[in-house]
Amino acid sequence: MKCPFCGNLESKVVDSRPSDEGASIRRRRECLECHKRFTTYETMESLPLVVIKKDGSRQTFDRDKLLGSMLKACEKRSVPLSKLEEIAQEIEQSLQNDMEREVSSAVIGEMVMQKLKEVDEVAYVRFASVYRQFKDIGTFMDELNKLLDGK
Repeated sequence: MKCPFCGNLESKVVDSRPSDEGASIRRRRECLECHKRFTTYETMESLPLVVIKKDGSRQTFDRDKLLGSMLKACEKRSVPLSKLEEIAQEIEQSLQNDMEREVSSAVIGEMVMQKLKEVDEVAYVRFASVYRQFKDIGTFMDELNKLLDGK
């Protein structure tokens, strides 16, 4: 690791500890040339995840965008933000674990709907109405009836 003070490439690790709830490692290092100390952070490299949209375009997966869509569906509902953040993290982790670098927005939408259905049925129906682009009240009622039949 290059010393930020003198530029020497040789240093020794003085202390290591987990940081960011285990997502990275904080290391205190000491330069072997000038003996000054500095801190480095080591994080796992994650490969970018690409979302294939309905129109065929591609964009990088954005957890904040996913969270924003769930927040809209849960507006004025008693769903804690921490629960939505947990869902977004679970979905992103699941997608990363699949090792596919490209995923369709349809797959992500279905994952969100499944999670929201478990948390808040009204939020689920709101999300589904936008995601599935309900054309009329009949389509909307069909989805509600499926939800009621499941109980």
